[in-house]
Amino acid sequence: MHRRIIVPSRVNIIGEHTDYAGGLALPFATEKFLKLTIKSQEYGYQGDETVVKLWQAVSDLPVQLKVESDIPIGKGMSSSAALCLAIVMGAKPNLSKSETCKEAQRIEHLVLQTECGLLDQMAMMFAQKNYASMIDFSNLKIKHVKIPNEWIFKLVDSKVHRKLSDTNYNQISDYSKKHVTEENSRVRRALSSSKHQLGRLLNDSHQSLQKLGVSNVEVDNLVERLQHTEGVLGARMMGGGFGGMILTLVENENILPGHEVVNSSGPPLFEELS
Repeated sequence: MHRRIIVPSRVNIIGEHTDYAGGLALPFATEKFLKLTIKSQEYGYQGDETVVKLWQAVSDLPVQLKVESDIPIGKGMSSSAALCLAIVMGAKPNLSKSETCKEAQRIEHLVLQTECGLLDQMAMMFAQKNYASMIDFSNLKIKHVKIPNEWIFKLVDSKVHRKLSDTNYNQISDYSKKHVTEENSRVRRALSSSKHQLGRLLNDSHQSLQKLGVSNVEVDNLVERLQHTEGVLGARMMGGGFGGMILTLVENENILPGHEVVNSSGPPLFEELS
């Protein structure tokens, strides 16, 4: 066996901390990728210790495992979900997309100790280029939504590194139900929003995430500065929280010139190599 799996990262436009509560989200896959190369061998395992542990959670086949990635680690772009998906796709290529997502979630819980929902895995597996995926986590149904040309996103690194397994990532608080209800409404409104309307929704989303307790002072200060930057229509923390990337919606590509525009990509690629 000699296989290569290439998995995209993801950006979540809106709908944060809703997946494990049966809510809605609107993510898309991006052009940052993780590549896993798998080569069978006679005995034993070769590769990073954590990668090997993930492999052993789904297969007992002795292999060499090599990971290459330009997905930022610990920055809210789902590097761990991409790795887990790649492992499952490489070990069990005949699973359905939904089964692959659930198995990837299982080994992330088991090995990485991150009690994540299914947003990241589903955003990647069901991605379509130039489309966002409106995911309903109450029934795992997906509706693909064309990303308007006027929606121009850039990511700003907060420089705050966090590991979700060391945080209260998905702890239900008194504010959680209110957040999910209001965040679901923001997702629905986003589907027909102009760029200026979407910007306001992003700002409202961040304010709610602050109240939920998944942000911190450094991130909040940066978000506020970005929200008051000319040409930035909206900004919010992205991902599990406590650091990572800030998603910004900008008037045009010239705003925040030190940062690249985030482009969408398609789903993971599976290759059998000779």
